[in-house]
Amino acid sequence: MHLSPLAERLLRLLDGSAPDPTHWPVRSQLTTAMGGRPGDGPVVDQTWGNMVAPARELTGRLLRDDRLSFAALVTAGLAGMDAEVRARFAEALGPIAVAEVDVMLGWDVESRALFAEAARGPVFAEPRLTGLGEWLGGLPGYPAFARAALEQAEARVAAIQAGEIPYRADKAFDPGETRALGRAVRLALHRDEPWLPALLDRLLRGVAVAPTDARTLPSQALLFEIARAVEDHPTPEAISSLRAVRRCTRHAGVPKQLDRMFKRIEPALAERLEVAFRLPDGRVRQAFGDHTAVISIEGGGELSWWHGDKKLRSVPAAVRREHPEAVKRLREQVKLVQQRQVTVARALEASYTAEKAPPYRQLEGHPIAERLIWEFEVSPGVWRAELGLGVPDVPVRQWHPARASVEEVRAWREVVQSKELRQPYKQAFREVYLLTPAEEETRDHSRRFADHVVDYRRLRALFKARGWKSNYLGPWDGGFDGGDARRLLAGGQWRATLTHGLYDEGFALTGNVLFHRLVEGRWHLEPLAEVPTLVFSEAMRDVDLFVGVSSITADPRWAEDGPEALRTYWRSGSFAALAPSAEIRRDVLSRLLPRLAISDRCTLTDRFLVVRGDLRTYKIHLGSANILMEPNDAYLCIVAGRDSQAGLFLPFEEDGRLALILSKAFLLADDTAITDPSITRQLRS
Repeated sequence: MHLSPLAERLLRLLDGSAPDPTHWPVRSQLTTAMGGRPGDGPVVDQTWGNMVAPARELTGRLLRDDRLSFAALVTAGLAGMDAEVRARFAEALGPIAVAEVDVMLGWDVESRALFAEAARGPVFAEPRLTGLGEWLGGLPGYPAFARAALEQAEARVAAIQAGEIPYRADKAFDPGETRALGRAVRLALHRDEPWLPALLDRLLRGVAVAPTDARTLPSQALLFEIARAVEDHPTPEAISSLRAVRRCTRHAGVPKQLDRMFKRIEPALAERLEVAFRLPDGRVRQAFGDHTAVISIEGGGELSWWHGDKKLRSVPAAVRREHPEAVKRLREQVKLVQQRQVTVARALEASYTAEKAPPYRQLEGHPIAERLIWEFEVSPGVWRAELGLGVPDVPVRQWHPARASVEEVRAWREVVQSKELRQPYKQAFREVYLLTPAEEETRDHSRRFADHVVDYRRLRALFKARGWKSNYLGPWDGGFDGGDARRLLAGGQWRATLTHGLYDEGFALTGNVLFHRLVEGRWHLEPLAEVPTLVFSEAMRDVDLFVGVSSITADPRWAEDGPEALRTYWRSGSFAALAPSAEIRRDVLSRLLPRLAISDRCTLTDRFLVVRGDLRTYKIHLGSANILMEPNDAYLCIVAGRDSQAGLFLPFEEDGRLALILSKAFLLADDTAITDPSITRQLRS
């Protein structure tokens, strides 16, 4: 049976082949699709009325073809057929999914259509409708449904575990219920509901272990649906519950899959500043007879064993023999503590661009917070910088060099250097990126880091490490021959974009940096002058890191090998003017040089660390770490030098370049002792 033209048009709209209804009000979208004109009240009402007949036709078709989807609820709302559609859903779905349908039947057609659109793909992860969590939470009845649905699910698995409901592997919930519960969990996680942690913990334990000795579980589908929800909106408590079921489940494949998901969940937590600092610090002190196990967090996480006041070199034999499972658990726990330290540091670094100060006070007494510089508003508009969170009862924010004078920045760098203070990330020595005249001229895009040839695999790894998302370049995964890498900042209110495209096999070419602002649920390209200072600086800092680490100028093999175009790029980029990251490196070296054993042989210039050897004088570029030899600036290829600066305090080492420069400097200062023939041939040629 064929549909009428109007019904076909309505079906195309609801199936997604017509324009996306989230792009403007659904009533206007539907009106336009059916031939009306948005904005003309009488025409809209008339067109809206004309939809009743095709909607009834389409609803009947959907029910006859067993095409049960939320689209049927939209057409039923237009056609006045809610009762018929509700009865059909009740026949096909479990009670939890039917309860969700009952809530939706109380909405208008526009809300049903938006929900149907959002429910097509991964809900809330990066939805087509921006701000879906807030929108869904504002719909009548849905927050109450979310809690009731999760309570009903928890009661069902409790009954299965008690033997009150017969156990069938992976059959505790039907697919419709699993999807409905996934939406309920996402909403509750998004809202950080206080009732959720205990309930979710019981529910997860109930679905992860069979009530028998079987290596199955009541609902593997719901377990992974909840894990995906936690990946979208992580909280410390939900992650802890997932880790608990990872340990107790008997299914061989579940822990492996959860481990893969944890690699995405932990970094995602760092982006939720309002909850990330609730992570437990992980300190442990546990007695085993005369011995004590201690997990400390001062050095990033360490497990040590003690006998009284004496620190032992390894696990005591008696403890290893009598408590093997406890030893294994403690070793796993220290790894978790180390990951938590990384997550807290990432969250703190991401909070630089937050529009509202996160709950920093939750970190009072934490070793990470004690190694950072904080600003306290001691009187209105007057901020005082201190180490640690020691000033109580006043507003607090992180210190950033962009908000400080040159003299204050210099003083704090001296404090960090003299105290040998290992900060969790660059703070005192953090780069600052301000708008340049060229960027004022280009207005809405920056070409500061454009046209760099980079190793694409390394670039992709850096995107992932710094929280940027992009498709894989090439004719797959939506990448094709160009791409955008994006990062959300300022709590999702700003988005930075780095354009890039394929250059050659294995290589990419960087492009423009752009900034979009979220306004009423839509992204708008903004002039660079309108971008907040810290949003601009932090995004450009990432891009500088991407180029500095992944550029082929960091690979000495390109000096002589490869196509002429790449060798030309290598020669021009290897000894170019310093980027801000290299300027910071120069500042650190100026402080370190007087303390080095080779200080009398070293001099700093604008771009180079100049090292005087006995055979030649060498210029090590502070950006690329590549070397030129005087008097004729011949290139010296050294793939790696010995670690002569071992034990030397470095205030930061984000990309390894500072340590590499120092290693080469120590090697070349004693060039007569070099025995590597690949180097000596170049020195004497």
